[in-house]
Amino acid sequence: MAEISKETISMKGVIDMHVHSNPDLRRRAYDDLELMEAGIRVGARAIVIKTHQGTTMDRAFLCNRHNEIVHGGSNDFTMFGSITLNRVVGGINPWAVETALKLGAKVVWLPTQSAKNHLMKMKQDPAAGVDVVCGGKVVPELQDVFGLIRDHGAVLGTAHISPDEAFVVVEAARRAGVKHIVITHPEWWIVDMSLEDQLRIARDYDAVLERCYAQNMGGGRYKSNLASNLELIKEAGYEHVMVDTDGGQTENPYWELAFGEYMQYLVDNGIPAEHVYHMTKTIPARLLGLEEGGRGK
Repeated sequence: MAEISKETISMKGVIDMHVHSNPDLRRRAYDDLELMEAGIRVGARAIVIKTHQGTTMDRAFLCNRHNEIVHGGSNDFTMFGSITLNRVVGGINPWAVETALKLGAKVVWLPTQSAKNHLMKMKQDPAAGVDVVCGGKVVPELQDVFGLIRDHGAVLGTAHISPDEAFVVVEAARRAGVKHIVITHPEWWIVDMSLEDQLRIARDYDAVLERCYAQNMGGGRYKSNLASNLELIKEAGYEHVMVDTDGGQTENPYWELAFGEYMQYLVDNGIPAEHVYHMTKTIPARLLGLEEGGRGK
């Protein structure tokens, strides 16, 4: 049994690259400004806000402007935006991606609720979904999206596609020169990537495994991922795992409480604090082009 740590982990400088906030079609615990203030209170360095309804880079801009006006440069917190390639933005739409990236989006997520895999797992019609792979190859539009991600130094998130699709996508993205690839919550039952496949995709493609605080089991029920996350970190190595919350739900603890609990759980169960630092600060800082402890470069 691992020795129980008595160390209290600090959230100063943490980065969470996956948080949901209002406005949203589903009510969230915080709106953008409330989430920003929570980040500032705990000394976080950055948060990436995500929506299934399209883009958040404009919302992130307003948060950062509000921070500048209200707090006058007294903190180094930054809110970042993203785009999710669901039907609402036209699916795999290079024009939407280009606009989002030019306006400051840092993460391009593949389809979530419009992913064929998502629809199939939810017992809905996958034919209504967005194609990312066809005939064993990525769809042509996705090659254009890869080029935009590469040229803007942005991050590709695999979102809710299947493990088989993920391997095809990651292979093609690497060939296209995409440097930053995150396998989005592979532990979630919708994605359901096996431990063996997680280890393989991290090893063979140097992809980052995003492991989140809890997973939606349907019907307003959430299941803690902490024990399985601990196992994965010990198997894969902390160098390949990014700690995020996928937080913001009213059914889960407030974002900062969930993140703090997650970090403390890892330390209390034998993960060295410097490894937690790497998973919550070093990896996401590299993905977002931030200098740890300072402003973006």
